[in-house]
Amino acid sequence: MVRDRLTESERQRGVRLGLLLRQARGARRATEVAALAGISVETLRKIETGRIPTPAFFTIAGLAATLGLSMDVLAGNCGEESRAA
Repeated sequence: MVRDRLTESERQRGVRLGLLLRQARGARRATEVAALAGISVETLRKIETGRIPTPAFFTIAGLAATLGLSMDVLAGNCGEESRAA
């Protein structure tokens, strides 16, 4: 399967998501957070650096629960409407 090229807004949304997750992780080790969220540490690193700008819903839900973030906060900070912010 070939994926369509990401738009600039999709790429920027991924960057915002990664920044928010890195800030929420703080001093916690990536390996610890990834294990608790049920994902690989490599997947977490790719999300945090924006290399996976559109992760699966359940991946984000697991990270949000692990990091104590609400899905509303994630949507508000990383959604389309936050582009202008």
